[in-house]
Amino acid sequence: MGAHPYLRPRQPRASFDSHRPDLDHTGSITEPDLTHESPPVPTTDPNLPPFDPHHDDHELAARVAEASGRRLVELRARVGAGRPGLGDEGDRSSHRYVTGALHAARPDDPVRSEEDVVPSGPPGRGRLWIVDPLDGTREYTEGRSDFAVHVALVDDGRPVAGAVALPAEDLVFATTSTSAVPGQLPPRPDGPVRIVVSRTRPPAVATQVAARLGAELVPLGSAGAKAMAVVRGAADVYLHAGGQYEWDSAAPVAVALWSGAYAARLDGSPLVYGREDPWIDNLVVCRPELTGAVMDALGPG
Repeated sequence: MGAHPYLRPRQPRASFDSHRPDLDHTGSITEPDLTHESPPVPTTDPNLPPFDPHHDDHELAARVAEASGRRLVELRARVGAGRPGLGDEGDRSSHRYVTGALHAARPDDPVRSEEDVVPSGPPGRGRLWIVDPLDGTREYTEGRSDFAVHVALVDDGRPVAGAVALPAEDLVFATTSTSAVPGQLPPRPDGPVRIVVSRTRPPAVATQVAARLGAELVPLGSAGAKAMAVVRGAADVYLHAGGQYEWDSAAPVAVALWSGAYAARLDGSPLVYGREDPWIDNLVVCRPELTGAVMDALGPG
């Protein structure tokens, strides 16, 4: 894989032991007491990397996604893949960590999370963080590597900063400051177009496009992993139909657009975030040189 300005280098692993789940004598996770909501993580928490309020939004997104991803990997290593309650505890603990870090570093910004659909402020115009603390809960629970952590900032509906961590691979893809030159996708290898789709619910439209382009379908887990497959050159197109929520695609779209990829709805209209209804019914992310062919293949036969 070539060098990309939006791919953060691997960092030495650190130990993050706060919010560690209690284990019973069988090794299963004991459900936490949900009658007392965990407070946001303060900036003085020794288990938090230094989320300096003076970090720009791009760096903050990358640091938060990276740190929460490491915690998820450590949680799964302690508990074991496939254990009852692992996915739920991963979702909850990552939500507490990500939202706590963002509230600490950006106290005036609202945050919308998959685990807390109502943001801590009115959605719509202005700044809004949209996060998926654990994208691909099924893959995470099964012990697979294709799960992700998403952290995105949208402003007036447009993604302006974002990071997607692939914790099992120790990778974080992120936007960088506007003073930097956006990245470019790696060169495409020879061979058929590769369309990455859901491994459990591949949409019929992907089969249609694949037939028209002579492409092959590549099943993969989380939305973040699929979009980053295009960014890193492991796939050429990501097609989704059947519905997602804003937190499924906000960060992947931010990174994909910054990397030079094309991202839109299947009809070519722009993806707008921070709406009252967070439902997004479809999207396409693809290499820019394939945009015309892909959009033509999406049209009537």
